[in-house]
Amino acid sequence: MGLLALGTPLKWPEAKKNADHVRQWGIEQLLAIWNRAKGKERDALRWGDEIEYLVVAVDDESKKVKLSLRQADILKALGSDEELCAKGGCVPDLQRVIRHEETLPVFHPEFGRFMLEATPGKPWGIGFKDLLDVEHNMKLRRKIARNHMEPNECPITLTTFPLLGTKESLSPDFPPSGERLRSQFLPDEIANPHIRFPTLAANIRSRRGRKVEINVPVFRDENTPLPFKDPTVDYDLHRWPEDDDVRNGAAKDDHIYMDAMAFGMGSCCLQITFQAKNITEGRKLYDQLSPLGPIMLALTAATPIYKGFLVDTDVRWDQISRAVDDRTREELGEIPLKNDRWRVPKSRYASNSTYISQDPRLRKEYLDPDLVVDEELKQKLMDGGMDDLLATHFAHLFIRDPIVIFAEDLKTLDLNKTDHFENLQSTNWQHMRFKPPPHDKDTGWRVEFRPMEIQITDFENAAFSIFMVLITRAILSFDLNFYIPIPLTTQNMATAHIRDAVTTQKFHFRKDPFPIRPVKVNGTSNGTNTPAHILSRPPTPTGPVEDEHAPMTVDEIINGQFAEDGFPGLVPLVESYLNSLNIDVETRCELGRYLELISKRASGKLWTCAKWIRHFVRGHEEYKQDSVVGQGVVYDLVKEVEEIARCEGREGHGEEMLRAWWNRGRRGSSCG
Repeated sequence: MGLLALGTPLKWPEAKKNADHVRQWGIEQLLAIWNRAKGKERDALRWGDEIEYLVVAVDDESKKVKLSLRQADILKALGSDEELCAKGGCVPDLQRVIRHEETLPVFHPEFGRFMLEATPGKPWGIGFKDLLDVEHNMKLRRKIARNHMEPNECPITLTTFPLLGTKESLSPDFPPSGERLRSQFLPDEIANPHIRFPTLAANIRSRRGRKVEINVPVFRDENTPLPFKDPTVDYDLHRWPEDDDVRNGAAKDDHIYMDAMAFGMGSCCLQITFQAKNITEGRKLYDQLSPLGPIMLALTAATPIYKGFLVDTDVRWDQISRAVDDRTREELGEIPLKNDRWRVPKSRYASNSTYISQDPRLRKEYLDPDLVVDEELKQKLMDGGMDDLLATHFAHLFIRDPIVIFAEDLKTLDLNKTDHFENLQSTNWQHMRFKPPPHDKDTGWRVEFRPMEIQITDFENAAFSIFMVLITRAILSFDLNFYIPIPLTTQNMATAHIRDAVTTQKFHFRKDPFPIRPVKVNGTSNGTNTPAHILSRPPTPTGPVEDEHAPMTVDEIINGQFAEDGFPGLVPLVESYLNSLNIDVETRCELGRYLELISKRASGKLWTCAKWIRHFVRGHEEYKQDSVVGQGVVYDLVKEVEEIARCEGREGHGEEMLRAWWNRGRRGSSCG
């Protein structure tokens, strides 16, 4: 979540006048950070995860489920119980789940008043004790959150609420089309009341010159009308000038149409932040994790429903991208440039467009040929001592305008703060984020991995978190090279949206993370027992870039290719890393449970959440094969999701439980 500063926000016409002022001061603050922290060293990696919940209110009598807008009340209850929670007495039976000297999780507000964010109480280390505590801690967060809600409320980890934007989907309910969002479907009251959030929504719309435009292709089932026209759209609405959008083609045939930031920023995800040993290590992780983003997005796919309809995509990313897309018609290339400086290829919520490591294996051919950079700001950064690659990265981020500016922040420049820098940094929502150390905390250079979708169970969320941590260890230990041209990663992000992409699509990926292999001696490398691909340390690659990558299935990327010279697979690489360490059998077995989930998800033996939800809906007795997901279906879906999470907590063995639930093909059983 971004800044939650207090102050007097400027409406867009005034904010626009001060945008360059904020950019210039942001660069000054960035250079101050750079000079203070470029030599900062850490002893070891630390990391943290972020889990986001939807708070739903269930009415069992009427068999309806709605989003609860009680975020503030729940956070207040959690905060006021802090002292009791520290003693294990804030909720029933909590003493039995809090371990000795355990730091309790922290809860935060999010964009939607129906959302909660939870993080561990302190950063995780890379020790195996910490890794094995992650799942327990996630279960603890869910338990604490649930016990600070009303009896009819529960926290669920679905990416989006299936009925968001339909009538009577909120509790309490409000009419749509407020001053800030001007939405046909959602009220302004749906957003967190902190002034940053409604201002962000209003200024994105104002800068764009029209409402955001989100169209998701409808899933064509047996009885879906063709052409499909979204029946929820009111073409005759005339309350705001922006209501003309739909009459001007904003709502497309065969698509579900949405018109507000909350449809994107009201989504839940799983994010992992890694603190590197130093800036060099952080820059390497940023680059090497970047090509993994689309793979992990597809692997965690969990978003097949929007606004009460099945859609023909499986993930949330593009919908959020469109929900905060503030580009003008000129920047989009719809009309010639006149008032704006550039045509901008991507939304401010998009896949990465830069590499930043000074790794000699980074070739110019990998860089984005369409990258837009503020050359004046880049030169200012380089004059301040920053190298070309990193200056290019930040000068690209700073082509955007600051959307929320507080009048009080324009009075003086404080180089011991980061408010102006973060104003732009935190509203560039790319699938990776490179985060400099704040000046007032004992924090190092960090890399945030952002593409993964939230999963229904804590076991799954723990598995994906731990897998990403182990991947970073393998990357650094084996000096792995996953570089591919940035446009291919952009293309892979689009591929990840395709229904069942995990099992039906191929993604561009580097064929060999160890391009040059040493000669094998008696089946081993250099006479040792270490596999050849682990001993390899390639120099700067040569030859055609096209020969370095190939289309692969997610199964091949995760589990490896069978050919001798095929891609070794991310899970086998992690297992090779673990085998190089002195780990006890029990710990190795526990970690193996999580790797098994990743492996089986990639092979299709375990469905993605998106596939399971789609199967659930299409098998429901109230579903009419017409793409419409009604209240009765969603009520049963939410009840099922809540029961899965509750039973998982009781049974404690996630992979076995998931296999039983995912493949049982019916509803209504109990965990006993």
